[in-house]
Amino acid sequence: MFSLKNIPSTSSILSTYTTFTASAMLIRSIATEVQAIINQLIPEQLRNLLLSKLGGLYSNPSSQMTLLINDYDGYSINELYEASHTYLQTKITPSMKRLKVSKAPRDKKVIVNIHKGQKVVDMYEGIQVKWEMTCVDTKDDEQGKVKIRVLELSFHNKFMETVINSYLPYVTERSKAIKEENKAVKLFSLGNFCGDYDGAWGSTNLDHPATFDKLAMDPAVKKELVDDLDRFVQRRDYYKRVGKAWKRGYLLYGPPGTGKSSLIAAIANYLKFDIYDLELTSVSSNSQLRGLLVSTRNRSMLVIEDIDCSIELQNRQAGPGGYGQGTNDELTLSGLLNFIDGLWSSCGDERIIVFTTNHKEKIDPALLRPGRMDMHIHMSYCTPSAFRVLASNYLCITNHDLFNEIDQLMLEVEVTPAQVAEELMKSEDTDIALQGLIKFLRDRKLKSENCNSGGREADLEEQNESKARERVCAIDKIGKINKKPIRKRKYGNKRKN
Repeated sequence: MFSLKNIPSTSSILSTYTTFTASAMLIRSIATEVQAIINQLIPEQLRNLLLSKLGGLYSNPSSQMTLLINDYDGYSINELYEASHTYLQTKITPSMKRLKVSKAPRDKKVIVNIHKGQKVVDMYEGIQVKWEMTCVDTKDDEQGKVKIRVLELSFHNKFMETVINSYLPYVTERSKAIKEENKAVKLFSLGNFCGDYDGAWGSTNLDHPATFDKLAMDPAVKKELVDDLDRFVQRRDYYKRVGKAWKRGYLLYGPPGTGKSSLIAAIANYLKFDIYDLELTSVSSNSQLRGLLVSTRNRSMLVIEDIDCSIELQNRQAGPGGYGQGTNDELTLSGLLNFIDGLWSSCGDERIIVFTTNHKEKIDPALLRPGRMDMHIHMSYCTPSAFRVLASNYLCITNHDLFNEIDQLMLEVEVTPAQVAEELMKSEDTDIALQGLIKFLRDRKLKSENCNSGGREADLEEQNESKARERVCAIDKIGKINKKPIRKRKYGNKRKN
């Protein structure tokens, strides 16, 4: 039977409570000290690993959520995969058993990243997440068996909102900072020869020394181009406001050796844009072309060199049908035009498209109109101002007694900057190099005069024969209106600039 005598006194209760509180505070103090000692003695990465092992023993598998991040999203590169892959480079620990190590020929340091099957534990605002790389085989209608790379991100399902809305944006921003620290302009071409995660594109670092101040081209044209590039990269909101895709097209035309390839490298170095060098003879269909172009990154340049040699440009239909559309297994001019300024041109931001040619007159006018090629840049023969740049580059001089004579010869003789540079490289002695250049220019002038005086009749006869052949070809083409595909060159080697 309950008795009031068994009720403890107030003093006893207070004494017991005081003792319990003191014990709890002591235990808490000891735990804090132990945690501080552990933090000093055990690295954070090892602590995270131990916590992940212990957490795996007691966690409920049904409470885990996994996000799958594929390397590609349809045709396009999955930017979240690319960002996560870069971010995980900073989470490598000595406890990992398998790592992927690579170094391109021009890379300054070895790149270490996780390998298939390797797991990485990360902590974000007290939330533990686990990363794992896997590979999945799938089938593609054109390429057959294709291997898809997938990053699996696992965490407790109650943190889903934080992971998606906070952690993944954090990963993306960190990857941008990492890339900026190690920024190197990349040169991409067809064929994944370096093991990069860019599908059919393989890449290497572009270590080209070309800059605008070293280019031997007309100063006014150079300034106009630089101003145009500056406006382009600063007008994101403008392009959006006027309803245009954020892209720009440039046509570089002129004789071989006038610096078209060097200008492309200078643009890439100036803007820090990657270059995608597309050889159209390696593309077999419009669908393959779309897949390749959509898989290029933002802030990049698509370059098609010697476009007059890469495809048959005169394939427009004479009737109201416009351009031949071809079939699914054909590459057509209309397919190229559709990507340059059609619906597919909006699949990406801050893109530059560059065509080069030695013969502008051979290119179909449809490729050259504004909206496709916005700016036409003539790379001319060497001028006196261009020679000054070359003299500064190769001889480290800005003035010389022989400059006036060289300037006069430059106005009378057609020579390319590449030819002038070759003459200047023949001697490190300034006087010898300039005298050699003068001799070269005089010889060219004499040869040109002899050809003009003695060869006019032969040239006229050759021109007449050429026109007759063109008339015969034109007659043969009459009535052959069909949907012709863009044909590959019979011989694969491109002319060099």
